[in-house]
Order: sequence, then structure tokens, then C-alpha cells
Amino acid sequence: MRWTATGLLGAMAVVFFSTHGLVDQHPAWAYANAFAEAAMVGGLADWFAVTALFRHPLGLPIPHTAIIPENKDRIADTMAQFLRENFLTPAVVARRMSGMNVAKAVGDFLVDSPDRSSDDNRSRITGGAAELLAEVLESLDPDRLGNQVRSGLAGQLAKLDISPLAGRMLENAMTDRRHLPLIDGIIRWSGLTLEDNEEMVKEMISKRANAVLRWTGLDERISTSVLDGLYKLLAEVLVDPDHPLRSKIEEGLEKLAHDLQHDPATRERVEEMKRDLIENPAVAEWWMGVWERIRVSLIRRAREQNSGLGMEMRKGLADLGKALKQDHRLQVQINRFARRTAVGIATRYGNEIVTLVSETVKRWDATTITGRIESAVGRDLQFIRINGTLVGGLVGMTLHFITSFL
Repeated sequence: MRWTATGLLGAMAVVFFSTHGLVDQHPAWAYANAFAEAAMVGGLADWFAVTALFRHPLGLPIPHTAIIPENKDRIADTMAQFLRENFLTPAVVARRMSGMNVAKAVGDFLVDSPDRSSDDNRSRITGGAAELLAEVLESLDPDRLGNQVRSGLAGQLAKLDISPLAGRMLENAMTDRRHLPLIDGIIRWSGLTLEDNEEMVKEMISKRANAVLRWTGLDERISTSVLDGLYKLLAEVLVDPDHPLRSKIEEGLEKLAHDLQHDPATRERVEEMKRDLIENPAVAEWWMGVWERIRVSLIRRAREQNSGLGMEMRKGLADLGKALKQDHRLQVQINRFARRTAVGIATRYGNEIVTLVSETVKRWDATTITGRIESAVGRDLQFIRINGTLVGGLVGMTLHFITSFL
């Protein structure tokens, strides 16, 4: 466009000099000459005006030229002040945000995929989120982070009154007869434990037997009989749902459920056990091992392209999008939160934002700011020159027409 504008100015110069000697031969040449003369004047004037905005014309230090480079600091302050007064005031931000349904827009973006590019965009989002998660987990001190997570969990657990909760759970389970598998499991576990420790039981019986029994070898027969009797008892309790021992176990469980909810001594013992468990160094060491395995696994899964983490994140984003699109109450809450957040940012950090804009523009050198503004305006600058050339020619031809009849 710059070459077009310059070429048009050159063409007007050619027409002017070509028709200068022909003005007396025919009136049309006079009009053409007047058009070309005024067009050159208009084109040169607009070239000077456009050039003077960004640099000195022909490199000459003419006053009031190179306006933008010479006044870039003032322009930066004015731009920042305009931004502050018209865009970053709480009232403007609140008014603008009140007409926006941010939650629904996010939901539409996460759910809708009219073309492949949307799928690619969503893949890039999940991939970027997974990589960000991996980098965060790598950058943070694993021991410190693990201790913070443990402290948070311990704090929440310390506030939780476990005893009544456990009592109600046990009571509800017994009401629905869901405690029976638990009793069966306890019986089976008792049988396996007894089987794994037969030698210890025999040794205990042998130590408590007198010398005569040990000398005659009856202690071995007694210990075997005791073990057989215990195995038989456990088998009977396991297969007989009406066994008296089961009733005793259920009575004990009912009493435990009642004491967990209503007995202060039992509740205090449970709380003491909970405190001991939280403060136990072995538990802290166990948790650090568990946390490290979780952390390493998350980092590995986030970095693997074919891992299930990406699919889980995509499914999670899709579910979130559906909820944002369909749940009006959720939209209201999120939009209110977004509006308050934006207003809060404008209130607290508006001055810092405009200062950043102002200081950034001030740090640009004259060539940079000139090039960026000139590139932003682009073709319109050259249309100013073209229009100036054509309008000037029309004005010159009109003036020639008027003077011809005076």
C-alpha cells in the first residue's frame, strides 16, 4: 500500500508536467493540469502528516514531527490512565460481568465438539493440565508437601468425633443385618490365626501342665484335644446362624454400638486411641511412604500419553461441562464468584496493571513503539495518502472550474 500511494503521487507529477504546456490548447488539459497539481499538493501534505506521526520527514528535525517517538512516555501514561478509568474500575467490571454467563460459556467449550479442532483443543487442554500437574508435583519439596497433606488430614481427623460416627454405623449395620459377614470374617480369621499359632498354643498348655502330665506325655494329648475342640467350636459357630456364641457376639456388638454413642468413658478411650494414632511416628513414616508412591505414580501417569489419566481428565472435564450447562443454580454461583473475583482484581490490582502497561510502553525504544503502532494501523495510513491525493485533485479541479467563470 505504501508503494501504491507513492506511485499514485508520482503519476500525478507525471500528469502535471505533461499537461503544463497543453493548458492553452484545450480546456480539458487545463482541468487535468489543475487536478494533477492539487493532487500532488494533497498527496505531499498527507505524506508529510503521516510521516510526521512516526519519524522526521526526510530525516530533517522539523519541529512537531516524530510525534509518537518523542511523546511515547506521555502516550504510555495516557494509555494507562484511559485503561484504568474506562476498563478497570469496579463499576465497569461489575456491569460488564453481570451480562456474561461465564459458567455456561465454559460448559459449552468443554462439552461441544463441532469439529476436529475442538477435540484437538480439548486434548491440548488436558495434556497441558496433566503436564502442569506433573511439574507442580516435581517442583514442590516432596517431604514438605507430604507433611503438609498429612497435617491437613490429621487436623481434619482431630476435629472429627469418631466414636458416635462409628457407633451409628455399627448400629445401622446390625439393623440391616449387614454385620453377619463381619462376624463370619472374624470367625474365619480366628480359625486361621489359631492354625498359624498351633505350636505356641501347645507350648502354653505344656508349660501350665504339671510334671506328671509332661512325663507321661498327656500334655501333648491335652493340647491337641483343646485345639480340636476350638476348631470344632469355630466350625459350629460358622455354620449355625443360631449358635449361642453368635448371640453373645451380637450382644457385645450392640453394647459396643451403644457405648460408642452414649458412654463418656468409651468415647474418651476412642478419642485417646485416635490421638495416639495421629501422633504415632510410625504412622507418619507410613504415610510418607504412601504419599511418595502416590506422587511418583501421578507424575508418571501424567507424562504417559496413553495412560488413563488423560482419559480421566477428559471425562472429568466433560462431566464438569455438562453440569455447567445444565445446572442453573451452579451457573448462578459460579457467575457470582467470577464477577466478585473480577471486581476484586480490578479493585486490588487495577493500579498495578495500569502501571505495568505504562512501564512496559516506556521501556520500548522509539523504533519499537513506532513499528508496532504503524503495523497496528497498517493499510489505513496509506489510504490516508491515497485519499489525500484524490481529494486534493478534485478540490483543485473544482477551484479551477470556479475561477474559469469569474
